[in-house]
Amino acid sequence: MVTGTDTENEPWDLSHLHPAAQQIARLPDEERLRYVRADRWIGYTRATEALVQLETLFSWPVKQRMPNLLLIGPTNNGKSMIIEKFRRSHPPISHPDFEEIPVLVVQMPSEPSVGRFYTALLAALGAPIRSRYRVADLEQLVLRLLRSAGVRLLVIDELHNVLGGRGDTRREFLNLLRFLGNELRIPLVGVGIRDAYLAIRADDQLENRFAPLTLPHWEADADTCSLLASFASSFPLRRPSPIATTEMAGYLLTRSEGTIGELTHLLTDAAVAAVESGEEAINQRTLLLAPYAGPTERRRCFERELV
Repeated sequence: MVTGTDTENEPWDLSHLHPAAQQIARLPDEERLRYVRADRWIGYTRATEALVQLETLFSWPVKQRMPNLLLIGPTNNGKSMIIEKFRRSHPPISHPDFEEIPVLVVQMPSEPSVGRFYTALLAALGAPIRSRYRVADLEQLVLRLLRSAGVRLLVIDELHNVLGGRGDTRREFLNLLRFLGNELRIPLVGVGIRDAYLAIRADDQLENRFAPLTLPHWEADADTCSLLASFASSFPLRRPSPIATTEMAGYLLTRSEGTIGELTHLLTDAAVAAVESGEEAINQRTLLLAPYAGPTERRRCFERELV
């Protein structure tokens, strides 16, 4: 049995927590709250599948036509966390004369154009940017820097922004994706909401090259219960949190509207309430104490304030 002690020297059985969380649970409330509010990686089946596919692409032997991946899901449903987890597993490597960047992540500009995208790539590479590059010069500079940095996999986040451009701009950018894949012979990973798939589908050749992997809304099933159990054991609360049940999963998903980002927000607020109230568990009381409001409720509040 692993025990800790509260401010009144009462022993706590902390065996319901992961070892790292057990250590934090012994600390004063202020430090525990800082830990509760920090980002944390919670593994789950679909995320593990995505990481495995990313690793497979990363290790793919160089060939004329490289495979690509399209990671699709609703807003705030874990796409960026998966990409960041993968990027951190392949961090930049400093050499005397250059920095090697095995995995490069770039965000698709909100107003898509070839010039702006090349400029975003230069920024992601940490290269100096002049204001008067011609597109042809930008293209050659970007290709040279991507090769010299040893980029082995390029991630394009917010790919759905392609649809924000005019028809000719969209076609130009889709041609650019095909060009980069052919020229660099590295896998490309597109990340975005459903509209990213619609953008890729507009080009038959690209649609054939990008294998889709979806992160759907969560449902009250065994996977969600397992996820909730992982959350319960990672928050440094001194009593067990009875949230890994189908009934509780249904309630939490209804309130958070089915995405892992909103669910994390709700559970974090409840964990803070559990520490501050002395309840020391996520339960019905602390879930009611949590100041969390779901996306629909937030929109309604905002709309009421505009009237």
